[in-house]
Amino acid sequence: MSGWNILESNLLLDHPVLSVTRSRRRLGNHTGDFVTLHSPDWVNVVPVTPEGRVVLIKQWRHGNQDWAVEIPGGLVDPGETPLRAAARELKEETGYAAPELTFLGKVNPNPALFDNYCHTFLALNAELAGEPDLDPGESIEVFQVEAARLPGMVASGEIDHCIVIAALAFYWLHQGQSLAPDSDLL
Repeated sequence: MSGWNILESNLLLDHPVLSVTRSRRRLGNHTGDFVTLHSPDWVNVVPVTPEGRVVLIKQWRHGNQDWAVEIPGGLVDPGETPLRAAARELKEETGYAAPELTFLGKVNPNPALFDNYCHTFLALNAELAGEPDLDPGESIEVFQVEAARLPGMVASGEIDHCIVIAALAFYWLHQGQSLAPDSDLL
């Protein structure tokens, strides 16, 4: 099955976090205008302490103008692998570090609009290694919960960020066992 052919594409917005294009496309006799959001890949990390507690963050989100309970994560910087980005984001957002991060899986956050992936890593034996080093514009509170509380936090809506829920699904599916990552993740 062939895809839609791009007839014309125009850049609408160019920002460090994402760019937006509008494309005129054709499939057979059908043509249409489509918007695509281009972003670097994202990472998120499920950090688990030696005591089995999960490190979470409560972060102000400017999109919905509210606090969100999440796991640490962010953009993969240019020239950086997802693994390195995950270790960096863990340290920057929480002050925690882990001796090893293992790959749990990746998702396409919203293929109707976005062209990127979000890679999930597990950070076992995560321990406080210093103070968080937040980006300008970030407001984050770090806290821990028992891993057994996570399903209830999702069910109640306390955790409602879909990419975080996808990461927790990988965590629950693999019960702490990693998947073999693509070599480009390392």
